Amino acid sequence: MKVSELKPRASATVTVKVLKLGEAKQVTNKDGSLHKVSDVLVGDDTGSILMSLWDDNIGKVSENDVIDVNNGYVSVVRGSMRLTLGREGKMEKSTQTIENVNTENNLSDKKVEDTGYRGGGFRRSYRRY
Repeated sequence: MKVSELKPRASATVTVKVLKLGEAKQVTNKDGSLHKVSDVLVGDDTGSILMSLWDDNIGKVSENDVIDVNNGYVSVVRGSMRLTLGREGKMEKSTQTIENVNTENNLSDKKVEDTGYRGGGFRRSYRRY
C-alpha cells in the first residue's frame, strides 16, 4: 500500500520514511492515566502523513529511518488523518529505501469528515417474547 491510498478509519500496511520528529507531549487519557505522544511526519513517493507515536515507540525512530508499519490504523483527529499503530499494529525498521518523499500531497493537511463509524457491520437488536 502507498501513502496516497490511505483512507480514514482504515487499516494500513505501508512502508514510509521518517521526515521530521515532533516534540513529545504529555497527555491524560480518559481513564486518568498519563501518556506521551509525538506526531512524526512520514511519507513515500506518493504522499506524506503525520504518524502519532505513543509512549515507548517515540524513541524507536530517527529522522531518515525507513520503517514498515504493519496492521496500522488511520485515525481522524479534529478532521485530520493520522497514521497510528493502534492496538494491533507493529513497526520495524525496513530493508527498503525511499529516496524521494512527496510532501506536496500531505494527507494530514486535507480536512476529512469524521463520521465516527468504526466498521463492524450493523447492529441487531433481539427481543425476547
